[in-house]
Amino acid sequence: MLTRLRLVLYGLLVALTLIPAAAQAKTFYWISHGGPADPVWTYFLAGAKQWAKDTGNTVNTSFHNGDVASQQEAVRAALSAKADGIVTTSPDPGSLVEIVKEARAANIPIINFNTPDPKANFNAYVGGDNVTFGKHWAQYLVDKGLVKKGDFVWMPVEVPGATYGVQEEEGIKSVFGPLGITYEVTEATLDQAEVINRMVDYLTAHKGKVKAIIGLGDLVTGSIKRVFDQVGVKPGEIPVVGWGNSLDTTQEVLNGYVNAGQWQDPQATSYVALSLANMAASGIPPGFNVITGALYEKDTAGVYDKILSGK
Repeated sequence: MLTRLRLVLYGLLVALTLIPAAAQAKTFYWISHGGPADPVWTYFLAGAKQWAKDTGNTVNTSFHNGDVASQQEAVRAALSAKADGIVTTSPDPGSLVEIVKEARAANIPIINFNTPDPKANFNAYVGGDNVTFGKHWAQYLVDKGLVKKGDFVWMPVEVPGATYGVQEEEGIKSVFGPLGITYEVTEATLDQAEVINRMVDYLTAHKGKVKAIIGLGDLVTGSIKRVFDQVGVKPGEIPVVGWGNSLDTTQEVLNGYVNAGQWQDPQATSYVALSLANMAASGIPPGFNVITGALYEKDTAGVYDKILSGK
């Protein structure tokens, strides 16, 4: 009888222990301007899912394929649902200013990740500095003697006008402008097959003019090998630098198709952004940003290749 009573009391103690834990579970929203077919976003998404698994909190995720209105609607839906916290990219400069004001007024933490927008009063930012990345890519080509005054550089991007490309171009222009190096930004879309078709068509028509390529997004940089192979460009024949958050690009760097790739810690970026949102939801406001990123060449590409392949 005494043993049975002990078991009952033990059961009650376990139940009382679990009730507060269940009550503390929170719901967060992870919102991206990217597309689910873009390989790099599978890594950002993996970081969000891992965070949900590790913390026991719910993370609702959504992709918006560069559709600004759709992403604005998703953030407002999260506010209406009284989310415990929101982490979102910036689909277009200034596009979330008013919505962020609404979130702050409602005391809902809203963290900006991947693509910064200083115009909006986010609680914090986690990710790279795109203007600085752009400067580094352009300066890399200049310092390595790969482009000079009068040369032309091609810069394909998935979604022209999107925050990331606009900021990267700003940094590139600050280097190329004074040196008299010209460039053109062209649209590649978010569809992998269409990206390759458009890049093949452009390079076929302008092969003799293009002295270097800067991939303003992961999808375009990760397509370089397939484009070069179709057009008949040998690895290294046209210098390439740009985003490097995919296995396609780490392999391109290792095999000489791309000179240098930009790493942004995609899984960690999502994980840290959600952690900051959770911290703010618990009443500890983040008073800092977290800047990520490293430019890698062939000698260190294996490090990132292993991370992305899960080895």
